[in-house]
Amino acid sequence: MYALPQRFAGGLEERVDTDAAIRQTDTDAAVARFSAVQKGYLYDPYLKHLLPRGAQFQPPRPPLINVGTHVRSHGIDKLVDKWLALCERDEKRCQIVSLGAGSDTRFWRIASGSHRGTISSYIELDFPENTTKKAIAIRRSKPLYELLGSPQDTYITHGGSGLTSPIYHLLPADLRLPPAESLAIMLQLNTPGAAPLLDPSVPTLLPTWFVDLFEQSGQSTILGGIVYEMFGLTDAFGKVMLSNLKHSRALTLREYRGNVMGPPELERVMELEMLDEMEELELVLRHYAFTWGYRTFGPEEQRLDWSVWRLRPFGVE
Repeated sequence: MYALPQRFAGGLEERVDTDAAIRQTDTDAAVARFSAVQKGYLYDPYLKHLLPRGAQFQPPRPPLINVGTHVRSHGIDKLVDKWLALCERDEKRCQIVSLGAGSDTRFWRIASGSHRGTISSYIELDFPENTTKKAIAIRRSKPLYELLGSPQDTYITHGGSGLTSPIYHLLPADLRLPPAESLAIMLQLNTPGAAPLLDPSVPTLLPTWFVDLFEQSGQSTILGGIVYEMFGLTDAFGKVMLSNLKHSRALTLREYRGNVMGPPELERVMELEMLDEMEELELVLRHYAFTWGYRTFGPEEQRLDWSVWRLRPFGVE
């Protein structure tokens, strides 16, 4: 799928993998999350099955990294849980699309939790190198594989770089390409006779895109997006996201930790490790943010009210 640049040395052709550094960010994030799990900041029994080789033997990350990983994970978990709860309120099942999913375990955490009956489709997309490793790991892990559903309905696809089951779908894609060249093909949106993996009539959460697809469907539904990035929405990506999503909101990780997380959780994690770098932690958390928003589709009188999908201060419902 990728055209790798080539160079010549000593008359021999060499391939330079310019995407290796990008893929390495997933390894770094997985190791950081595993460190937070080991120290008790997070509970994730599925992560160990998706870790890169040797990651379990790396030393734990410093407390500053563990706390930051905890705040990020806690906030995204809360937003996703609120989304699923609103779907249940409206007696609807929903879809989740994770772009650049890497070694994320959210599907299995949902599939084994109280919202497991709410998901109609869960789609993950990433580099084929990442999805190949993940597909192999899932196939080899009984705890992961069993939660996919019936074995006879679960298949390795795309020459070994993908996997599909009744609900969970792992797909290789280059997200830098135009959606018509990558996502539409992967999701079978324009393949005659093929059942599409994405249904525009179903409430859909993705951590950005698909607005045109949902508008053209003519269905009454809702599209939501969650982004975690360096704070600042004035770059090209941020402007597009804000133009595509209305009711968009943002909180820095510092604001989330101080106002939303709540004293009980703060006290619990502060007892796990001694953290001396409080000023450095505040500085780091101030430079990252959760941004989320949604857009409704269909006749105005049929649109659902999801204005309550937000991160509220602790104690405020």
